[in-house]
Amino acid sequence: MIVQKIGTADLADALAKGFADFKAVPTHLIFVCLIYPIVVLVAARTAAGYEVLPLLFPLLAGYTLIGPLAAVGMYELSRRREKGLDSSRRHLFDVLRSPSLPAIATLGVVLMAIYFAWLFAAQAMYERFFGAAVPASIGEFLLQVFATPSGWSLIVAGSGVGFLFAAVVFALSVVSFPLLLDRRVGALTAVVTSIRAVRANPIPMALWGLIVAGAMLVGSVPFFVGLAVALPVLGHSSWHLYRKVVQP
Repeated sequence: MIVQKIGTADLADALAKGFADFKAVPTHLIFVCLIYPIVVLVAARTAAGYEVLPLLFPLLAGYTLIGPLAAVGMYELSRRREKGLDSSRRHLFDVLRSPSLPAIATLGVVLMAIYFAWLFAAQAMYERFFGAAVPASIGEFLLQVFATPSGWSLIVAGSGVGFLFAAVVFALSVVSFPLLLDRRVGALTAVVTSIRAVRANPIPMALWGLIVAGAMLVGSVPFFVGLAVALPVLGHSSWHLYRKVVQP
């Protein structure tokens, strides 16, 4: 695979094309159906007891780790629209008939393993600073995290470790899933190409990572409503970024 150099203008163009794909085939309601069961589950568990509070942010931040897998349907719609094929929402699940489905599933399992490793690390860090005690309320938890030296130490350590997890996933997946949909290659080839793409374009790719993280953060406020737009737009845009980075 030939990896090409890109610039910041290419990022802007990928975002513009991604948004155009989303406007042509809106999928926000589908993402609402995917997001809100998780949100409701977390809220219900919190109402029953506050054991889940220390993992609330890691659970939500984990969207960035499994986002590339969740966006596979968006890549397929953008691919079909690019080729002038029918790109209606019913083609979201055409990936299930893709010859590369085993490789996509393998890479998806890797991302899920990294996601659970992140949750384990987050829990271990919380217990390192606060022990196994469960906060008695949301207010106590917020005070514990934001108004104590241990809380700020947890924020700094968690941000650093979370960045490492996100960087690994980004390097592994930024172009690998679109590549698997586009060509008959193995998971290893797709991952190696993705890592090469990041190494060849460190500044643009770092900026793209910041754009993704910022869009996810903004989309989470309020009540995660914005994620129903941010996730599909980023998914479509990632397809167009792949097109710019990997030579056809």
